[in-house]
Amino acid sequence: MNLDDLKVYLPKYLSEESEKQLFDSLKDFPSNIDQRLYTDYLEKEPIIFQGDGLQNLLAINLPSTDTKIVSGMVISNTCDIDPSNKRNFPSQIVYAPIIDFEKYSKSLLSKLSKEKVKGHLEAIRKQYVTQIFHLPPIANKLRESIVFLDRLHNIGNDRYDRSELNSSRIFTLSDFGNYLFLFKLSLHFTRIQDKVERKSMQV
Repeated sequence: MNLDDLKVYLPKYLSEESEKQLFDSLKDFPSNIDQRLYTDYLEKEPIIFQGDGLQNLLAINLPSTDTKIVSGMVISNTCDIDPSNKRNFPSQIVYAPIIDFEKYSKSLLSKLSKEKVKGHLEAIRKQYVTQIFHLPPIANKLRESIVFLDRLHNIGNDRYDRSELNSSRIFTLSDFGNYLFLFKLSLHFTRIQDKVERKSMQV
């Protein structure tokens, strides 16, 4: 996409300064996938934001019924899981487990050649793999990690204590990180050109 055309798709709620910063970051993509994906601007907010990294979430890999505590990345829209958004039905927090990048790479090396693994890992780091979101490291908070967008779990919205967010939140995405995350979600879940002619039922 032409970068000038991209301006049309930038969020309209940003300040002029934030919009410029986001646009400059997108121009540098993918050579700038580092801590610029994160922000500390919202760390005191008692709100779970889409794309947040959270500790103390449950994971289960069916058909096994064993559960374990994991860190996860929130997939749900911020508004949908805002407790002040009253609904006629309880909402769930949808998330995907955060997986250590080094452990993932070691698991691949046990099955594939070094060359194949190297190319795959480079593609992940550049956000080129559609169902994987790459998370660069954050000093003393997060090792280099990945999130598989096709390995989703959920928990009751009322089961996650917002008063503990200061200690349980690992990261919040910046405008740049959030833009990339939403782009990856749209690629993974909503590709309109799936080349399947579906037609309609005859009525």
